[in-house]
Amino acid sequence: MTEPSYVTAVRESYDTVAADYARRVPEPAELDPVSRTLLAAFAELTASLGPVADLGCGPGKVTAHLAALGVPVFGVDVSPKMIELARAAYPELRFTVGSMTALDIADGELGGVLAYYSTHHTPPQWLPTVFAEFRRTLAPGGRLMLAGHVGDGEHLRPTRAYGDHPVSYESHLLPPDRIAELLTRAGLVVTTRVVQEPEGRLKRRAGTFLAYKPR
Repeated sequence: MTEPSYVTAVRESYDTVAADYARRVPEPAELDPVSRTLLAAFAELTASLGPVADLGCGPGKVTAHLAALGVPVFGVDVSPKMIELARAAYPELRFTVGSMTALDIADGELGGVLAYYSTHHTPPQWLPTVFAEFRRTLAPGGRLMLAGHVGDGEHLRPTRAYGDHPVSYESHLLPPDRIAELLTRAGLVVTTRVVQEPEGRLKRRAGTFLAYKPR
């Protein structure tokens, strides 16, 4: 499959900002109590289910946090520079370069999938493909946690980010109901939805979704 142009833009942009991104993004322990609790819940749900893929893992901070909670987790990111930083920071963990549109993971291999603030750069027309990959790679009973920015359909086109570096990615802030609908259409059962309003470090509305693949 030919790589979608948005994936190329995301890769090039995050390769450019990788070092500053890693310095600026907070450690999971510094997240708000709700976000920390949801990550802990996901860890408890998946710790005994088999390998968990942190898709869009960036510099690996959340991957390492889950590993410390007892999750057999590995990280995947489209940016080689991000993977380089993750491997250097957490050499005991596995990190690979890959795209959520075409994962190099076997059918039913995973006990869990985490997409933590990593799908909002995906144009809405590509989300069914991404969510189908989540379902394909999950084992029956496997769990998904998707968290990220939500909104009323805003389409953002920043030109600079993270230390004023040039970027070409775009962001799509979909309503929570739309995300839940797309997950359901992909064949996943959504069990939990949490929407957080901006507060403290959280500058935009955020939505977290827990779901599973039916047995």
